[in-house]
Amino acid sequence: MNRDEFLALALRNPVNVTIIDELARLALPDAWLVAGCLVQTVWNVLTGRAVDHGIADYDVFYFDPDTSWEAEDAVIRKLQARLAHLGVKVEIRNQARVHLWYPDKHGLPYPPLTRSTDGIDRFLTENTQLGIQPAGGSFDVYAPHGFDDVARLIVRPNRAQNFSIANYAAKAARWKALWPELTVIAAE
Repeated sequence: MNRDEFLALALRNPVNVTIIDELARLALPDAWLVAGCLVQTVWNVLTGRAVDHGIADYDVFYFDPDTSWEAEDAVIRKLQARLAHLGVKVEIRNQARVHLWYPDKHGLPYPPLTRSTDGIDRFLTENTQLGIQPAGGSFDVYAPHGFDDVARLIVRPNRAQNFSIANYAAKAARWKALWPELTVIAAE
């Protein structure tokens, strides 16, 4: 699978398209639709399921140097209001402020990031290290590990990061129950 094939499959989910269109309209700094909603849409197309099967939420990253909770909350409320008609859960996070709350929530260190793709690089699984960004009528795609695991339905831990093996196992088990065709690479 190449970039264009991945993009075509991920954009078969109209929710993904609507969110990306809204990101373009809002012009949030360094905004990306990321992670599971992309790879899971592709899995669904490849396995003949409804495009939204198993998608728990849709994740949006952006990067704003204003790390106040008030600024992020304003963006969250605005985007959620604009997307409420979709009837899905949208998680919006300013990657510039993740280091402020992540250690308390997850018990692991989290360094300050310099851009949204730094946050994508820290995902628990390599196969979800994906992002689509509106780019002047087209799209930028971020995929540091390419698309082979996505196309082959492989779940692989992101060994480049300090992560919780228990969290990886729970996520992989949830996905395996929804997509039995997956091959899950064990975390060690």
